[in-house]
Parts: sequence; C-alpha cells; structure tokens
Amino acid sequence: MTERTPATGRRGRPPGTSARALEVIALQLFHERGFHATTVDDIASAAGVSRRTFFRYYETKSDVLWNEFDAEVAALEKLLADTSDKLPLLDAVREAVLAANHYRAEDVPELRMRMNLISTVAELGASAAVHYDAWERAVSTYVARRTGRPADSLYALAVGRSVLAVCRAAYERWSARADADLTVYLDAALRTLATGFQDTSAEPPT
Repeated sequence: MTERTPATGRRGRPPGTSARALEVIALQLFHERGFHATTVDDIASAAGVSRRTFFRYYETKSDVLWNEFDAEVAALEKLLADTSDKLPLLDAVREAVLAANHYRAEDVPELRMRMNLISTVAELGASAAVHYDAWERAVSTYVARRTGRPADSLYALAVGRSVLAVCRAAYERWSARADADLTVYLDAALRTLATGFQDTSAEPPT
C-alpha cells in the first residue's frame, strides 16, 4: 500500500536492479508457475542478477511479496514521528496513513494477484501476521507517546488494532471495486472510526 519508489543504490548492484524490480518479476513467476515451484535462482535469472544479489535485498523468497508493505510501515513510522501534536490523535493517524499510501485503481490487478498468493499459500499466510503486527505497532507506539501511556497499554494497543482493522476493511473493499484511489476508502474508514462508527456519510458511494 505504498508509493513505488525504487530502492536506493547499493554498491556493486547491476544497473536497473532494485527491490521493486525483483518484486515485480517474482510476483509474475509465482503467478505463472506457483510459489513453491519458483526458486530464488529462477527469480534472479529472470532479473539478470546473481543469487547473491537477490539476497542483498531479501532474506527469503516470501519476503519479496512484502516489500512495499514493509516500506509503508517505515514511511508510516516516520510520518507519525513528524506529525504535529496539535492535531487530534485520530486525525494525526489518518493524515499519516493517507500520506503513506499511494495506490491507484490501476494497481488493483497486481494487488489481487498478491492477495491471492497470500490467501492460498500457507507459508505466505502464516507470515502475514508478522507484517501486520509491525504496521499495528507503528500506530500503537505513536499513540502511547502522544498519550503518555506505556506502549503495551490497553488503550494504545486497542487504537492500533482498531486502525489496522478499518484500514484492512478499506483495502479489501477498494480492491474489490477498483473505482478510485485507495486513499478515498482509507479516509472514509478512518473518519468513521474517529466518530465511533456513528457517521457513515463519509463512506464512498456504493
């Protein structure tokens, strides 16, 4: 759910190689051949790089599918750290979440491919929790700092988990409809959360 910014240059990497380039190639191979039938060597060969180069970017084959999501977590952490404390708490979270997300309707086919892999390959499904926990923790850590509570306080954890839940709902609804940018759905979901689910007027038209 993040803007596709090429990875910064790394010493010794071939021109044109990036984490994003490897991700695109791997995703296509997973779709065509199956996740388990595709090897790291297959991905590296298709990208025109060595196996060693692949492992400069990713520790495992499954990590490829989480490249942009993990970049979003890092962006969200930075955005929240730079957010003014003068903003109401959930307004600050909403602005940071929207700023970290740049998916458009035309990105949906690729994302559907990714979601299908994660939902049908047990290994990928099991790894999802780790990445979602990191996203949730970015929000709960911010909430804890803003409110002066411990990071593992019920309040901080509840807000972090609630924000993640409504964002996932927005993502699923958006990917099913593919009629607008993802931020339209995220904005509506987070505004509804901020009102305690009393205001439904911000929901995108059905």
